Amino acid sequence: MAVVEKRQDGQSQSQTQSVLQSEQTVTQSQASQTGSQTASQTGSVTGSQSPTAAPMPTIPANAPAGTLSVTKPPQQSTSYYKIAPDEPITFAWNFSYIIVTPTHLTVSAVCENGNTYPVGPTNGIIPGTATSVVWDTYAYQTSQPQLPLAQAKYTLKIWGDQGPDAQRAPGFLTPNNALQFALYTQQGYTPIASGILCLTLSVW
Repeated sequence: MAVVEKRQDGQSQSQTQSVLQSEQTVTQSQASQTGSQTASQTGSVTGSQSPTAAPMPTIPANAPAGTLSVTKPPQQSTSYYKIAPDEPITFAWNFSYIIVTPTHLTVSAVCENGNTYPVGPTNGIIPGTATSVVWDTYAYQTSQPQLPLAQAKYTLKIWGDQGPDAQRAPGFLTPNNALQFALYTQQGYTPIASGILCLTLSVW
């Protein structure tokens, strides 16, 4: 701060007051800028901070491996589904002994001809807590002519973050491939005049 010599005459006192007022104005301006910068920086950093990841849950040494059981359709038999409009397939399941919830599930249909198809509307990737998925096979068939669905048997495979070949581990999801199902298409009508009529006779 500048030092102004105090004088008796009114002119010097006026100059002194003018200088002090000017310095006070500068000081207030600097304080305002500092406060604005501090508030701006705090807001930017706070808003851009990533959420803290949840800690890994404690897994007891004797905990069983996590499992997934398909409840729809039944795993004990082979279900047949027609590839046709308005006939989507619903696959449903439940979990047991899951301690570490997967971030996502991958659902695929593996055909007996070796081709693998993603199941569901999101290219086979669904949230890790999902317990069902709906597959519109007709929509897939019409949108993927380069890899059409075959009339054949399929194995449904579902796995979590550890991949399709993950080994059994306490608390983690074990991949499931227990369900088999079949797909078929509606055969078009063939007039007798354009084909061969075959008769099957049953002799009793």
